Amino acid sequence: MGTRRLIRALGLAGIGVVGTYLLAVRPWHRRWGTTDDEATGWLPGDDFVAEADVSSTRAITITAPARAVWPWLVQLGQGRGGFYSYERLENLFGLQIHNADRILPQHQRLDVGDEIRLGPPGSGAPSFRVAFVDPERSLVLSAPGWETGESPATWTFALHEVAPGATRLVVRFRGRSETLRERAMNRLVVEPVQFAMERKMLKGIRSRAERARASPTGGRHR
Repeated sequence: MGTRRLIRALGLAGIGVVGTYLLAVRPWHRRWGTTDDEATGWLPGDDFVAEADVSSTRAITITAPARAVWPWLVQLGQGRGGFYSYERLENLFGLQIHNADRILPQHQRLDVGDEIRLGPPGSGAPSFRVAFVDPERSLVLSAPGWETGESPATWTFALHEVAPGATRLVVRFRGRSETLRERAMNRLVVEPVQFAMERKMLKGIRSRAERARASPTGGRHR
């Protein structure tokens, strides 16, 4: 009887933890740092994913103009400027990420169709393609299929100057689960991990852009 009660108590506690996460924590982290308008407003790429059931919009204020933030976005990717997140953790999984602390001239151009890898070729890590580029305003990365409007996921980066020398960086992820099991995994496992990594990325971009703005070279090597 004691064992049964313990199992029942643990089960109820687990249900309580999951319920608290879904009802309180998840809504908070899915729109971390955003205003109401940013969380619900339209962004480029929103129409690329039909029936998205996984979505998040996060934002941060950067004390720098959009033109000073853009170079850090355009060089995102494995084998490029990295993702400005938890590099050591990423590399524990063999992703070979190296976060740049300067603007890389060789990675300052993106064209529609260019590949942005999350890990090295052959690692099994997914990759995105550039679906839309509006320099110094927005960048949309999409999983395969965006050309036909059937993409399973998009990752949008938008810049909005809110004052002279101040920019809002808004990042939105939209995805579609194919099965109930995949939906549960996305909500309970993938989303929390993505939040932790994406929040670190936003802060990493902010620190680099603000530091580069204060530097005589603007983050570029002479």
